[in-house]
Amino acid sequence: MFHPLPLYIGLRYTRAKRRNHFISFISGTSMVGITLGIVALIVVLSVMNGFHKEIQQRILSMASHATLTDPFGGMANWVEVLEQVRRHPDVVGAAPFVEVQGMLVNSAYVSGALIRGILPSEEDQVADLRRQMVSGSVDDLVDGEFRIILGRDLAAYLGVGPGDKVTVVTPQVSSTPVGIMPRLKRFTVSGIFAVGMADYDRNAAFIHLRDGAKLLNLGDAVSGIRLKLTDMWEAPRLAREIAYDLGGTYRLIDWTQVHSNFFSALAMEKRMMGIILFLIVAVAAFNIVSTLVMVVTDKQSDIAVLRTLGLSPLRVMATFMVQGTAIGLIGTLIGMIAGVLLAWNVEPVVGVIEQVFGIHFLDPSIYYISELPSDVHLADVLSIGGGAFLMSVLATLYPAWRAAQTQPAEALRYE
Repeated sequence: MFHPLPLYIGLRYTRAKRRNHFISFISGTSMVGITLGIVALIVVLSVMNGFHKEIQQRILSMASHATLTDPFGGMANWVEVLEQVRRHPDVVGAAPFVEVQGMLVNSAYVSGALIRGILPSEEDQVADLRRQMVSGSVDDLVDGEFRIILGRDLAAYLGVGPGDKVTVVTPQVSSTPVGIMPRLKRFTVSGIFAVGMADYDRNAAFIHLRDGAKLLNLGDAVSGIRLKLTDMWEAPRLAREIAYDLGGTYRLIDWTQVHSNFFSALAMEKRMMGIILFLIVAVAAFNIVSTLVMVVTDKQSDIAVLRTLGLSPLRVMATFMVQGTAIGLIGTLIGMIAGVLLAWNVEPVVGVIEQVFGIHFLDPSIYYISELPSDVHLADVLSIGGGAFLMSVLATLYPAWRAAQTQPAEALRYE
């Protein structure tokens, strides 16, 4: 294929003005189809990467990289364990917590919620709750004051705001003269936070660590310790190392285990979207087959003359492979460059479209993300371009093989 003569003839066929303009049209359509398919793939996958990154950041702004708990109940010696894990070189921050699934009640409104007790002074080491506050402050959580911070959607459902009262009901029970009663306590709403994720905004609430321990009757114990690590992508390995250093007596769960189903679903969605959109490229690539078949038919006499002059069947095949490969290569390169440029500038482009047509793709009143985030991955661009080019090369094989089978005597019989 890369012999000088087949390369020269193949490129000459690509540049030459064909007698049959329909062949030129099909060839151009194939090139444009490959280009548009690659552009669509790069832009869509980059936007999906951007959404996934945004969601991941929002989740990890509230979730710790790893969580250390005692499988047998509350962690009584948490102060010693906290100091021990902080000495590990890969632990950036650590903070104790208490946690319970409970109910929040305000008048006739009742909602389940994950209630987490934290130390405001320590929480900044493992989460970004302070930055997510809409009203109030994390520092408003004071031991003994029984204050609570609610997610924005949870507060809206309960119809409460800063200064209002809510009743926290936990699964723990207390013995009273009238029988067994659930443990409940009135809390004052001191703040509202908003992450942009329903899991937190609709289902989470924060109280002071000591208030939570009193509510759950834990005494001086806590539910566990949350950890922030140097590299969140290495969390599974680092979690195992920390658990081993602690003698294997504690259970360590990293963030990939807690949210494994969610991130697996995102990865599956990206793969399926890639496969579906790659069919656009496949259709355009297989247009090359029809283009080259018509070219081979049109060039029967040329092929016969070349064969008569001594050009081997293999070099005839290489000649037409060069022509089809050139179409695929040009379409692929233009598509990769245009796709990357569009993916880098997708927000201003979408902004212009919205302004011209008077529409809004992501309404801020409905969606938490009002702009299209884009994150271009070099691996995605190279795999898309490589796959499209490989498909273009494969599409040339059959027409080129047909050209190589041309018999000079048969082709020149009526010339």
